[in-house]
Amino acid sequence: MADEKFRINGFDLTCHRVNTLVVGSGAASLNAALSLHRFGQKDIIIATENLRGGTSRNAGSDKQTYYKLSLSGDAEDSPLLMAEDLFNGHCMHGDIALCEALGSVGAFLNLANLGVPFPQNMYGAWVGYKTDHDPKARGTSAGPYTSKIMHTLLAEEAKRKKIKILDHVRIIYLLTSGDGNDKSVTGAIGINLRERDIKKAFLLFNCTNIILGTGGPAGIYRDSVFPELQSGSTGLAIGAGATAQNLTESQFGIASVKFRWNLSGSYQQVIPQYFSTDKFGREKKEFLNEFFPDIRRLTRAIFLKGYQWPFDPAKTSDYGSSVIDLLVYREKVIRGRKVFLDYSVNPSGPAGEKFSLTDLDGEVYDYLNKSGALKKTPFERLRALNSPAADLYLRHNIDLSKAPLEISVSVQHNNGGLKGNIWWESDLKHLFPVGEVNGSHGVYRPGGSALNSGQVGSSRAAFYISKRYFNAPHGNKDFAKTFELSLSEILSLATSWLENKSENHIKPAALVRIIRERMSEAGGIIREKNKVKEAAGEAWKLWHSVDGILSASSVRELADAFRAREHCLTHLVYLEALKKYIGDGGRSRGSYIVSEKKGSKPLKNLEDVFSFSLCRYDRKIENHILEIKMVNGNIIPELRRVRPIPRQELWFEKVWRQNLEDKIAGG
Repeated sequence: MADEKFRINGFDLTCHRVNTLVVGSGAASLNAALSLHRFGQKDIIIATENLRGGTSRNAGSDKQTYYKLSLSGDAEDSPLLMAEDLFNGHCMHGDIALCEALGSVGAFLNLANLGVPFPQNMYGAWVGYKTDHDPKARGTSAGPYTSKIMHTLLAEEAKRKKIKILDHVRIIYLLTSGDGNDKSVTGAIGINLRERDIKKAFLLFNCTNIILGTGGPAGIYRDSVFPELQSGSTGLAIGAGATAQNLTESQFGIASVKFRWNLSGSYQQVIPQYFSTDKFGREKKEFLNEFFPDIRRLTRAIFLKGYQWPFDPAKTSDYGSSVIDLLVYREKVIRGRKVFLDYSVNPSGPAGEKFSLTDLDGEVYDYLNKSGALKKTPFERLRALNSPAADLYLRHNIDLSKAPLEISVSVQHNNGGLKGNIWWESDLKHLFPVGEVNGSHGVYRPGGSALNSGQVGSSRAAFYISKRYFNAPHGNKDFAKTFELSLSEILSLATSWLENKSENHIKPAALVRIIRERMSEAGGIIREKNKVKEAAGEAWKLWHSVDGILSASSVRELADAFRAREHCLTHLVYLEALKKYIGDGGRSRGSYIVSEKKGSKPLKNLEDVFSFSLCRYDRKIENHILEIKMVNGNIIPELRRVRPIPRQELWFEKVWRQNLEDKIAGG
C-alpha cells in the first residue's frame, strides 16, 4: 500500500504500513530481514539511523571471535554439550541455551555461504580455537573485522533482495495496544534525520511486528569501547512495557581511548609496557611494578590478559590477569592519571630487572616460540604474531611502533537486555529483540557467543513471524485514529522542547554527559552499595524532570532529545537493577566487584574499595534471574527461577508429523 500522510498538531506525518518493521541495521537485524524474505514474508521495512553505523560494522578486536559448534578435530562435541557450556555460565535459561546451540551450525554455514572467510584446511575442516569460557575450541574468526565482514555481506544481500531500507531514520517511540498479557506492540514513531523542516520530519509505522536490533546500551557510559556511532534504545521497549533481565551483567575490559578498540588477544600476548603519567604527560612510571613481586609474574599476567580479556573478579587472586584491569582502573579513576600501553619498549621489573625472553614463564615462552614471535620489542612480536592487528591502528593514523596508546577499563558488552522466549519474542507481544538488545546471556559467556546468538535468534524470530504473525496490519486511517492521543502527546512534547529557550533548560548532549558520568562512576567494574543507591536516587530525579528541562532547535537535536530521554530511562532501570542485586546480598561475579568491607583484597596495598567476596550462587539473588520492568511509572523487580535445559523430542516420525502439520512454531 502506498504511504499516506496525516496532519496532527500542525505536523505532517508520513505513515508506512508494513507487516514487519526491523529497527536497526546490524548483523542481527539484517539477518532477520533476510530470513523473513527467505521464509516468504517479503513485506519488510528496515529503519536505521545509519546503515554504516552500529557495533557490528564498527567493533572488533585483534582476532574477533565467532562462536559455533565445533566442526573439526577429534574432540567430542554436540549441541547438547554446547548448550550445557552456555547454561553453565549461570543465570541463562536452558531452553534458550539449547536453541542457540542447535541453531549454531545453520547460522554459521549461512554466513560462510554468503562469503565470510572463516578459515578451512585442505580437507574442508572449519578449524577453531579456545576462547574465553570455552572448553571445546569452538571459536573461529575472519580476523579483526569478523562482524564488519558479516555486516557488509548481509547488507549487500539485502540490497540484492530489494528489501526496503529507510536510512537516517531514528525510531523514538513504540506504540502499543491492549493490557497485561495481551499487550502488544503495533507501531512506532520515527524521525527522518535528513529532513530539515521539523514539521515534516516525523514518520509513522503501522505494523504487525517489530524486530528490535539496536544493540547494547552504549550511550549511557562514559568509559566505553562501543563504537561512537552505537547508542542503543533498550529504554524504548522498557517504556512500552517490555521486561528486561540480567541488566547487572555487563562485560568490561582494557581498550584504547582515542580509537575505540578492544585490546585483547595479541595486543596483550606480545607483552607491551604499561605506564602512566599525570594529566599533563609528566611523571611517567610503570605503575604495575608497585604491586607485582617480580617481572616473571608481571609478564605472565599481561600475557594471560590476552585470552582472559574481560575483567573477572575470580581472576584477581595470586596475581591473576584481572589484577591488571583493577590497577589500570585505580590509576585512572582513583588517582586521576592517564594510562598507556607502549609497544616500542619492553616492560621492566619491580626491582629494575630488564626484560628477557628467556626468563618468561614457560607457557608464555612456548606460545611466542611456536608462533614465531620471539622478537626484540612488543611491536615486532605483534607484527610476527598478528600483523593485521598492527595494521588496524595504522589505518587510524596510530603507529604502535612509535606512539604510546592511551587506555581505560571500558564497558564492552551487556550480557543482559530485554527478555525473550525461545522465538526471541518479548513479553510485549509482537516485539522481537534480537542481537545484543536481547538479554539471553547470563553472568559468563564464551567469547564470540553474542554473534552466534544474534544470528540464531534473528532467524528464529523471522521463522515464527512467517508462521504465526503473517497478517497485514489494519489500514493507516484506522491506525492513525486509534493512536491519535498518543501521537498528540509525543508531538506536544516535541513542541515544548522546541519552545524551551531559557537558561533553565538543557541540551540533549549535556543531559547525556550527566547520565554517562553517573553510570561509569556507579555502574562500572567497582560497585559500592551507597554509591549505587545514591546514583539511582539521582536518576529518579532526572527522570521525573526530563520532559520539562530538555531543549532542541533542529531536527537532529530534537531526535537527540528523544534519545536523551530514552537514555535517562535506561540508566534508571539499570541502576535500579544494580541496587536490587547489591541490596539483596549479591556478591562479585562476571565482570564487576561489589565492594564489601568484610571481604578481602586481591592485593594487600589496595584501597578498601577493592575489598570483595566472590559470588557462590547460594543466595536467591545470585542463582535466580533478576527481571525488571516498569509498570505505571514504577520499577518492579522480580526474581525468576532459571529454566533447565529441556529434554527434546527426537523421534523422527513424530517431529516430521509436527512439521507437516505446521506445529513447530506453536501452531
